[in-house]
Amino acid sequence: MNRGTSEPSSSDRDVVLFFDGVCGLCNRTVDFVLRYDCRGVVRFAPLQGRTARERLSVNDLERLDSVVLQENGISFRKSSAVVKLLQAMGGVWSVFGLLLWLIPRPLRDVCYGFIARNRYRVFGQKLSCRMPSPEERDRFCE
Repeated sequence: MNRGTSEPSSSDRDVVLFFDGVCGLCNRTVDFVLRYDCRGVVRFAPLQGRTARERLSVNDLERLDSVVLQENGISFRKSSAVVKLLQAMGGVWSVFGLLLWLIPRPLRDVCYGFIARNRYRVFGQKLSCRMPSPEERDRFCE
């Protein structure tokens, strides 16, 4: 923790984005976060991987219909995961996250569900999970 504040420092935070490793949209999202995560706090793990099996519920692993963001052991799904992701990225992205948070969750989740149902058709599906480059490797969990 930072001295004098209740906000954890970026090194104290455990933020992991669990994503569908074969989804084109999910992989583009990972690329986006790698590029714009101001503090480099977000780590990544495919829903098909070992870290997901160790840390997520069976329901999350079987359905693969939502990204899951875990922050310090608390899991967020669907649009709430997107909001928390933007907030974790910092900078202007946290402002976008705050604005998105103001939209009622049921409405956010309807929009999220529409995108999730059509993601393979629009963004494609890969044959295997995304492999990080050597420079990205420390941001990825198995």
